[in-house]
Amino acid sequence: MLEQYFECPYCFEEISMLIDPSIRKQQYIEDCEVCCNPIEIRVELEEGNVVAFEARSIEQ
Repeated sequence: MLEQYFECPYCFEEISMLIDPSIRKQQYIEDCEVCCNPIEIRVELEEGNVVAFEARSIEQ
C-alpha cells in the first residue's frame, strides 16, 4: 500500500490515505477523517507509483 498525503477541500487539514498500487486507475468517494465531508478521490498509477492524484469536494 502507498500512503498519500493531501489537503481536505473542505476543512483544509492535511490528511492521508492508503492507496492500493495494484489498481492502475481508481475513483471513489471517501469521508474526511477530520470534518467527515465526502471527498471525491481520483488516482492514477504507473509501475506502482502515483502519477496523478486529485481530491475534490462533492458538488451538492
